[in-house]
Amino acid sequence: MRGLFICPDLELSEAVEHAVTETRSVAIVRKLDHYPEELELMRLVRANAPQVLFMSTESLPKAGDLVRILDRDAPGLQVVAISRACEPSVLLDVMRFGIREFLSLPLSVSSVMASMQRVEALALTRPAVVDSTDQLLAFLPSKAGVGTSTVALNLAIALARHPNTPGLLLDMDLSSGILGFMLKLNNTHSIVEAAENSHTLDESMWPQLVTSAFGVDVIHSGHLTPGFRIESAQIRHLLDFARRHYKTICVDLSGNLERYSLEIMHEAKMILMVVTPEIPALHLAREKVHFLESLELLDRVRVVLNRSHRRSPVTNAQVEELLELPITYSFMNDYNGVHRALQAGRGVDTDSELGRQFGAAAASILDRRPSAEIDTRKRFVEYFSLLPAKYAGGNLEKKTVG
Repeated sequence: MRGLFICPDLELSEAVEHAVTETRSVAIVRKLDHYPEELELMRLVRANAPQVLFMSTESLPKAGDLVRILDRDAPGLQVVAISRACEPSVLLDVMRFGIREFLSLPLSVSSVMASMQRVEALALTRPAVVDSTDQLLAFLPSKAGVGTSTVALNLAIALARHPNTPGLLLDMDLSSGILGFMLKLNNTHSIVEAAENSHTLDESMWPQLVTSAFGVDVIHSGHLTPGFRIESAQIRHLLDFARRHYKTICVDLSGNLERYSLEIMHEAKMILMVVTPEIPALHLAREKVHFLESLELLDRVRVVLNRSHRRSPVTNAQVEELLELPITYSFMNDYNGVHRALQAGRGVDTDSELGRQFGAAAASILDRRPSAEIDTRKRFVEYFSLLPAKYAGGNLEKKTVG
């Protein structure tokens, strides 16, 4: 179990920590030599995700206040009271707080072991619950150059404009990530450092990794590191930490379907596949749709039509028929607006038509409003009639996506 200490009495803290360590049942992840305020306490809990908290009874009023905060905001977190002596009046107050485990000097390994076994059993039956978001959005390009990073950046900014919606944007494209350039970021730390330190992330390290830009915390991809491999465990620790601190998390993927990208998509609430109304992009999108279907991820895929324009030879209905999925979000082709934003190192103008489209999409995501389906009237498979047979229409079952 992961353990947290709150104990102004350093001698008591060291004695209890030594005894707990001897049991090999708890790893102490953080120690405080003071009773924290509510904000600091919950920041520590979110950052370290402890299962057990060892708290000194030195100040019973302060300890009681912290227990009430934890009961409200982190139910299931097990609290163990620690004291120099087992005084009946103190023990009675501790029981009134709802604390059932009490350790006092002198300590024996057997008594501490028995206490930790009871704590672990309770932690398994009633795990600690810390507020954690489910709004994890993975942005997957159908092919390079379809504008996925532009979509991810502007949607992340639009989401963060909503009240009480802190947002995080991660550039996970290790071979050609461009978000750092787009925002003119000069932070030397990158997603590589975040992954390497994912097991020890805390509230002091995190601010060094992120850069705040237009209301969004951003971690860029850094220098090109195509040989670096992010492990699945690193992804899980990184995302677990982020989920506890942000309401929305946008992840810009490379489209190369690396193992860590698949791990992220398995964790995501939505996989926003970005396509453009061009035959090569749509062909590769269809291939990826079929691949994601084989991984049982099709229900999470949302088609994002980027650079849409009225004169396109490929209609929305044709895109939907080819991909066998409805278009969920459509963003117009505004080359000049995107170019101006890129030059200035910011998102597109919120008052522009494209900016309003990003704003509407963000509102839809947060409100969980279903997108209107568009009727498909024309067949588009004929556009691929000149391709080799294995890439042509084939006998694909029609899927109804809710």
